Amino acid sequence: MGRIAFVFPGQGVQTPMMGKDFYNNSGDARYIFKLACEASKVDVERLCFTQNDDINITEYTQIALLTTEIAMLNEVMKKGIKPDMCAGLSLGEYAALAASGAMEFKDIFELIRIRGKCMQEAYPTGGAMMAVLGLESEVVEKICDETEGIVSIANDNCPGQLVISGEEGPVLAAGEKLIEAGAKRCIRLNVSGPFHSKLLSPAGDILSEALKEKTLGNIMIPYVSNTTAKLVTDKSMIKDLLIKQVSSTVRFRESILLMCQMGVDTFVEIGPGKTIAGFIRKTDRDLKVINIEKYEDLEKLDELKQSRREYVEL
Repeated sequence: MGRIAFVFPGQGVQTPMMGKDFYNNSGDARYIFKLACEASKVDVERLCFTQNDDINITEYTQIALLTTEIAMLNEVMKKGIKPDMCAGLSLGEYAALAASGAMEFKDIFELIRIRGKCMQEAYPTGGAMMAVLGLESEVVEKICDETEGIVSIANDNCPGQLVISGEEGPVLAAGEKLIEAGAKRCIRLNVSGPFHSKLLSPAGDILSEALKEKTLGNIMIPYVSNTTAKLVTDKSMIKDLLIKQVSSTVRFRESILLMCQMGVDTFVEIGPGKTIAGFIRKTDRDLKVINIEKYEDLEKLDELKQSRREYVEL
């Protein structure tokens, strides 16, 4: 019997009314939303449960999405499913941190509010991001390195799907070269900043100051770092990795491969949409993915729990 990993999506999957059925059906979920409101000084319930434009603004998106993911995570854990490890895409890494038990929910909510705000403000104009389809990471990296100006790989999501980020001119120039090199498509993304590029280093500096005030506990469930694509088991590594994460490549393809090498054959995606499931299946179609985005999806875990119980009894 293989191992189980919980995985969490990042910014871009947010939708109006996300988490509302969890809120309606669980007192614990309602508590988590209220805790997020108090810790972040943001009306997270309004962001998630009404039609509004703020949900797509980075400084608000991050607290809204993370609250939703943690509320969902809590309900999954109550089902008695314990993962062997976790991982999250960018913002989703903070949900993985929550699952690890190394930081209190309140502290995570305070941090993500600061993270969203400083990422929004670090480089407000003149940046760009572009999805690149159909090229290997080595080719994309080489072209970025050869392009004058600041442009680099922001996300290595899965085979044949990367994102580049940096100054607008260099990103567009690199996009033209990537098409010439054989990319199927290069799609400029509608984002508010050049995330996961060195232009976001000032955000890391602000996050560093905020992290000094946070106390960490021991890691009960290890998680995979976006920055290193390695398992984090030592709490002394957490703060430095979170600081670097905002301006470093999200190495999610490598993270999936690492978890597979460590025996994971079942992934539980917790959060809106099925983005992570798509990345996992493009990496290895034989892997099992269970999506938890609606309260009724929790029933999917009963079969998983039963199969694990039967295996233990054997």
